Amino acid sequence: MTMSELHRRDYRPEARGILDGVRILDLSRLFAGNVLTQMLGDFGAEVIKVEPPEGDTLRAWKTEGVETHWKIYARNKKSLCLSLRDPRAIEVIRTLVPSCQMLVESFRPGVLEKMGLSPTTLHELNSGLTIIRISGWGQDGPYAQRPGFGTVIEGFSGFAAMNGFEDREPVLPPMYLADGVAGLTGASAAMIALREVEVNGGRGQVIDLPLLDPLFAILSPQAANYRLTSKVRPRTGSRSTNSAPRNAYRCSDGLYVGLSGSIQKMAERLFRAIGRPDLVDDPRFRTNADRLHHVDELDAIIGAFIGQRTQDENVAFFEAAEVTIGPINDAAKLVADPHVVERELVADYPDPDMGLIPMHAVVPRLDERPGSIRTPAPKLGEHNKELLAGIGIAGTAFDGLVAAGVVCGGDAS
Repeated sequence: MTMSELHRRDYRPEARGILDGVRILDLSRLFAGNVLTQMLGDFGAEVIKVEPPEGDTLRAWKTEGVETHWKIYARNKKSLCLSLRDPRAIEVIRTLVPSCQMLVESFRPGVLEKMGLSPTTLHELNSGLTIIRISGWGQDGPYAQRPGFGTVIEGFSGFAAMNGFEDREPVLPPMYLADGVAGLTGASAAMIALREVEVNGGRGQVIDLPLLDPLFAILSPQAANYRLTSKVRPRTGSRSTNSAPRNAYRCSDGLYVGLSGSIQKMAERLFRAIGRPDLVDDPRFRTNADRLHHVDELDAIIGAFIGQRTQDENVAFFEAAEVTIGPINDAAKLVADPHVVERELVADYPDPDMGLIPMHAVVPRLDERPGSIRTPAPKLGEHNKELLAGIGIAGTAFDGLVAAGVVCGGDAS
């Protein structure tokens, strides 16, 4: 089955999601904010993406001249292009705020206040507004004013020091890990805050969302481990410091499989599957602690067995033995995998430039009122006229803002 033959179960242009009626004013840039609002947009929220004249920075991340990042993470959004350096653009924002439930921003701490849009001011305009403030380091603390791109945070947080091999340099992730974790965390935080407003009649809250805190939260056992041992966890490549066997093993065709025997019964099942039941009672491998202590010897035994078979042969063999194993896929193998195809983890959706663009499905999946992909990512300023008309800026008033360079792109082109 080819990508163009997928059912695209999530493509429903006329769908009304659970968050229908929730309006989000997104002033953020780059990845974290776009992940956050893309997720809420998938479930029906109206996301107004406020872009500068040059467009959101994510538009500049191109492959073969195509804005693939923007197309995926700006789906289900509307674009309003404003020059926020102009006080008249700030007044447009102020006029939009009363109709919104959330505002997302990712300026350096203090910039929102300098723009005349402090949380106090915003709450005077709309007491129920949830304000999500994305930054590198947080709104306070000695590092608050430092630049906070994900790369810096991934190093500072301890992630890079844990990642890679002991005899090599620390390895930064090859994708936007800190931003992605922050975006997903922010979507959850936004919904928690929205419930307080809608169910308990509470005031809109200000959410301080640094890139650092959510990433460290998923690494935080390392702090407890250090206190207990006074030792810093070494880099172990694809091995685990908690259980063995666990590694990436090379197959005879040069591809790799990932294998884990993280519980005792699984390790014993593995030993029997490779024809080495004697290892179950071998004092080097009898317990998880024993296996960790002799992990080099253990990996040599397992690696020799796996190295005699292709990736497909290994996966089939160990699955038949009910041992936890899976192929280590690249993008080409992933999109052709029957599980990915059947569940439509990736599917083609209409796109004005590419015709069809492969995108990830809506996550998570809800059975009664699932999310949906309704509209492609907008052109810069595509919804200027529509959105400003909704707050009474139309006709000559709209034309005046265009002529002054306050409204850009789209209708202003």
